[in-house]
Amino acid sequence: MKFFIDTANLKDIQEAVELGVLDGVTTNPSLMAKEGIKGTDAVMAHYKQICELVDGDVSAEVIATDYEGIIREGEALAELHPNIVVKVPMIRDGVKAIRYFTDKGIKTNCTLIFSAGQALLAAKAGATYVSPFVGRLDDIGADGMQLIQQIVDIFSNYGYPTQVLAASVRHIPHLIQCAELGADVVTCPLNVITGLLNHPLTDKGLATFLADHKKVNG
Repeated sequence: MKFFIDTANLKDIQEAVELGVLDGVTTNPSLMAKEGIKGTDAVMAHYKQICELVDGDVSAEVIATDYEGIIREGEALAELHPNIVVKVPMIRDGVKAIRYFTDKGIKTNCTLIFSAGQALLAAKAGATYVSPFVGRLDDIGADGMQLIQQIVDIFSNYGYPTQVLAASVRHIPHLIQCAELGADVVTCPLNVITGLLNHPLTDKGLATFLADHKKVNG
């Protein structure tokens, strides 16, 4: 499974890179705003900074919701850096744009997926990734993990190369379940990734080893 970090915070991205397990980054307008990145030029420059930190795919989201606007913004984003993946919403014009980008050799991430049917449409249009939002489904009483399983099974049935990128992953059980179900990628905040390091028995065992070493070696 690939680990992507879902943020626009350069410090968090750098920390994930230094941990040695980061495969890519996903961002969106909300995450950019959270970091105080405002204006088209500043956003584009920030994407470049992220790409310079990460040796992997960086999803950069379009704002337009009409076909021509999505194409225009997506092409501009793709020109920024070879690592850029154009993030497109799951709407009619978004699916049309994914086909266009696919034919042009531009990688895409179809975002805001909440059903297996939406994922199937995006895969048939040639999306590089589909992003089912597991946490947001859980919020409304649906089963986000059931959706991951459905999409993984459907793609496996027909050999679609589109990768299942589990998004809105909020905690460690989410991440582990996605891994068990065969999601290709998980994207989450840094604290979810670093949380995998922790277990009380590890802490206890290490403390015992260090205490025993001190007894023997002074």
